[in-house]
Amino acid sequence: MRLRELLDDTELGLLLLVGHATDETGSSADGLLDRAISAVATNDLADPGRFLTGGELVLTGLAWWRADGDAESFVRVLRRAGVTALAAGEVEHGLVPHDLVRACRRHGLPLIAVRPETSFAAVTERVLLRLHRRDAGSPASTASLAALVERHRRLLADRAAPDSVLELLRHTLGLDVRVLSATGRQIAGARPPLRAKTAAALAARHLAARRAGETAPHTVTVGARLYSLVPVPVPGPARAPDAAELGDWLLVMESDTSLWPAPDRELLDRTAELVADARAAHEQSKTARNDLADRSLALLHDSSVPAEEIPIRLRSTAQAVVSGVGYWPRCQFVIASGERRGGGPVPAAALRVLLEEALVQEDGPVPVSSEDIAATVDGDRAVLLVLVPEPSDTRPDPALDHAALQRRLSAALARWLGPGDGVAIGVSSPVADPGNARRSLEQTHNALRIAHAAPEQVTVRGPEDLTSHILTLLPLIPAEARRAFAARLLDPLRDHDARHRTELLATLEAFLDCDASWTACAARLRLHVNSLRRRIARIEHLTHRDLSRLETRLDFLAALKA
Repeated sequence: MRLRELLDDTELGLLLLVGHATDETGSSADGLLDRAISAVATNDLADPGRFLTGGELVLTGLAWWRADGDAESFVRVLRRAGVTALAAGEVEHGLVPHDLVRACRRHGLPLIAVRPETSFAAVTERVLLRLHRRDAGSPASTASLAALVERHRRLLADRAAPDSVLELLRHTLGLDVRVLSATGRQIAGARPPLRAKTAAALAARHLAARRAGETAPHTVTVGARLYSLVPVPVPGPARAPDAAELGDWLLVMESDTSLWPAPDRELLDRTAELVADARAAHEQSKTARNDLADRSLALLHDSSVPAEEIPIRLRSTAQAVVSGVGYWPRCQFVIASGERRGGGPVPAAALRVLLEEALVQEDGPVPVSSEDIAATVDGDRAVLLVLVPEPSDTRPDPALDHAALQRRLSAALARWLGPGDGVAIGVSSPVADPGNARRSLEQTHNALRIAHAAPEQVTVRGPEDLTSHILTLLPLIPAEARRAFAARLLDPLRDHDARHRTELLATLEAFLDCDASWTACAARLRLHVNSLRRRIARIEHLTHRDLSRLETRLDFLAALKA
């Protein structure tokens, strides 16, 4: 049954709290209310995920809720599990907490209030009765389902996600369909996603069949389960040969589709075409983002462009490439290159696709979606711009976690690399001000050089690794040499501070501690950026050193630590 049918039952007196057209959920009210209910589950555990398979109306008495903030993790679990809606009883707290309402709005999950006089048993009985009537009646014909699929084609033409179509197949045919990438990442479809090992095995089978020229659909048994794999047609021009197969999408279902009757197989083909429409829209959007990376990189490499013009040109590039964006998006550079065991580089085009796939994560301190990545190729290197959130009260300086990134990339890339192959990855600090972009790019290249010196098969290094690298070497230098080196660099600043009561040395320390970020350093010192620039210019004049160069900043850092 549909969610709107349950709400239309006046005897139950259910009240819709989230799911109206005025809710800022990012989904239309009609789409939310047309969600199908396939089961009812009553649950008051703080983490109910392991008991949910998707499509349920979840009833909760709110025994798990104690204070603001409790609802976020509970609703996130429900959303990932693919439940249809949440119905909360008002008995425990007298009303549905606003904390729960806000969380459901954020995640686009319909929320229903169940008044104290309405029992959960009555709601459950009404849903089960409707489900029984549906099963007892005539099943939906393939033709009528095809008509519904055709209606959804128009939605996908407007760049909607394919999940609505796959949900339709699931609730009408009882068939779980997922869309996977060639690396095993789930792009759309039934929740919860497949286990990582299962998804990787299915993706590997698809690539093996593709390379062998086998006719689709392909079948594979993982554990005791049989799956069918249907490639999604490739839209537009072909990819670079080294990256073509890694950009594949495939439909995955736990069924042997070769045994299906002809009408059902035809419906499956139409569904694959439908997902191909969604993929075409995805590729079009991705092309624009990658163009942003390509043009920004070319601008930063162009030594004829004065440093003061870089921020203006980067903003105008973002505005020209991505419609409606008139600012430089806060991002981090990620640069990778690899070497084959027998000599020669790992193809940069393939490495770029693999990094894009591995960087996408839905949860974690800094979630990254495929829409947050712009990628290009620079010679034998893959260059990615990864958008990261702006600082907030809960996340003062959100950035990619290098240690977690190395673990994830190592696991993802190990399946594609030979035993003697190696990949090095450099990551910059977040680039909030486009005036810091050229310096951050240089920083990333230096981190990449340090990563290449590491013995691991996949190594990620960032700015803090440059610092630790220098500090590790300092004790090996005689104390007298360290003191002389520090005096030569810092004494001009100490003398100036003593004579003029300035704070150039403290400014230098803050500037280095902020990874040479003008905005972060200015905020820390409570200065206008222009005032900070004048101080840095004075430091450069007195020391005859250029702080835009990484080598200079490392020298000053070593001098301060010495």
